[in-house]
Amino acid sequence: MAPLEIASHPSPNCGARRDGLAPALVVLHYTAMQNAEAAIARLCDPDAEVSAHYLISVTGGVTQMVSEDKRAWHAGAGAWHGQDDINSRSIGIELDNSGTHPFPEPQMAALETLLAGIMARWNIPANGVIGHSDMAPGRKIDPGPHFDWARLARQGFAARPSAQSPETIDEHSFTACAHAAGYPQDTPFETLLATTRLRTAPWRRGPLTLADYTLPSN
Repeated sequence: MAPLEIASHPSPNCGARRDGLAPALVVLHYTAMQNAEAAIARLCDPDAEVSAHYLISVTGGVTQMVSEDKRAWHAGAGAWHGQDDINSRSIGIELDNSGTHPFPEPQMAALETLLAGIMARWNIPANGVIGHSDMAPGRKIDPGPHFDWARLARQGFAARPSAQSPETIDEHSFTACAHAAGYPQDTPFETLLATTRLRTAPWRRGPLTLADYTLPSN
């Protein structure tokens, strides 16, 4: 991978990570704004009270707004593997996308290069790369149905889905499998099903099936 050129646009919306925590996760978002410039302006606006460590434009340009050792304000309420305060546990990456179309090649290539560096620096495993929707089911849906999780998984930048073999196909067994994968335990079944499908099979509709038990692996 060619080295990234990273522009700097510091945001005041950050602070120290709490309780001595270091990054163990990367949370991926989409901006849902008109363009990268508008998103950066918002993420650096003290009145907005939001930020992220990085933003990647559709052309692959990378802008850093918060130092990796600082706590950016990107995740909000949510949990992963029973742990909250995701902001203190993660690095947030915003992707310039409305959520209505695929993510272009230059953007994905830049994301892969950025992830390679972050994961190496902080010893973050593939299953530590999650979507905003994963940690905040029902509240958030980004990076959305058009994001290519399979591409990241093939290169070791996200967890590969693993098929489970439940004794019964029902709400209880599915919920148990989703919780084991990391999804928050206070999530209603229908929301949990929609959220996991968003990650592994965004085209799937209808009742719970055995195929839905193919979830991101630990």
